[in-house]
Amino acid sequence: MPGVLERNNVKVRGAGEQPMMFAHGYGCDQNMWRFVAPAFEPDFNTVLFDHVGAGGSDLSAYDKRKYSSLSAYADDVVEIGRGLALQDAVFVGHSVSAMIGILASQKAPGMFSKLILIGPSARYIDDDGYVGGFSAKQIEELLEFLEANHMGWSAQMAPLIMGNPDRPELAEELTNSFCRTDPEIAKAFARVTFTSDNRKDLAGVTAPTLILQCSEDIIASQVVGDFVNRNIPNSRMIVLKATGHCPNLSAPAEVIAAMRTFV
Repeated sequence: MPGVLERNNVKVRGAGEQPMMFAHGYGCDQNMWRFVAPAFEPDFNTVLFDHVGAGGSDLSAYDKRKYSSLSAYADDVVEIGRGLALQDAVFVGHSVSAMIGILASQKAPGMFSKLILIGPSARYIDDDGYVGGFSAKQIEELLEFLEANHMGWSAQMAPLIMGNPDRPELAEELTNSFCRTDPEIAKAFARVTFTSDNRKDLAGVTAPTLILQCSEDIIASQVVGDFVNRNIPNSRMIVLKATGHCPNLSAPAEVIAAMRTFV
């Protein structure tokens, strides 16, 4: 069995002492940070990794039953952190990894001193008095489409998620990333992601938190970001000019500038 650093394809770079861990979103891998992470290497010890089932991770380590909740992915983050003896680290999580980071910070107090959440959503499905952006029927239809036609789903959804239709190369990259993911893992992780409910976990966040919200985001709208901001005790939100759900690719300079105001 490979060690945790090999299992999650962990890459450590940088000249600084304080660690900064970057966690990618659904259907992606650590390559999605290639325009952001290097900017912090002079001042931080950057840690990049792939969730099990993504990128260069050990696919044999994936178990559908184990990874049936975001908690298991958070356990992996903690295991990586302990493998590197991380303390006082900055956690940067995109999309679903925002909630994974929240869970990890609560599982391992002291490991993360600050959280940066890019496009977070505590729950994607609308509920009484809560707007998540999707009805339960819409999410089920989305998941059924993915289960029936992984490649077709990727080609149709990636441009919508990425936004920025004037830059089709961005949508093409996200489509290719989705398509590279093992279809069975992609289906299972999508169901875990889009049916999760982490609203009750927000109040337990103790680390200072920065929320980066895109001005137009089909996956996590501003009302969703506002909810996360209101319910995390020591948080603040910056609304980016960037549009779409992946500003780490579409507007890295703006993401870097916003992060620097916080770290």
